[in-house]
Amino acid sequence: MAWLVLVLAGLFEIGWAVGLKYTAGFTRPIPTVLTVGSMVVSLGLLGLSLKTLPLGTAYAVWTGVGTLGTAVLGIVLFGEAADAARLACIGLIVAGIVGLKLVSPA
Repeated sequence: MAWLVLVLAGLFEIGWAVGLKYTAGFTRPIPTVLTVGSMVVSLGLLGLSLKTLPLGTAYAVWTGVGTLGTAVLGIVLFGEAADAARLACIGLIVAGIVGLKLVSPA
């Protein structure tokens, strides 16, 4: 269950990271409220997952899920580069997340 909560926290991290782009420097009220709400939920879920998972593992997976999703959405939504080297590096992040899951005691 802690892993599910942690992945959900990572998904909300993606939400607030992408949301930052839409806030226009926190000058647009609705995107700003949604982004801040996503931040609060993300951190709250991360905290819940830490009841069971080791800190280093949970934080690495949380940031990894957030980084992965944000990079993919940057490519899809904002036309960021999708060259082979960048995609390979994103693949390494996925490998790291899977590796941490495989070696985690929880």
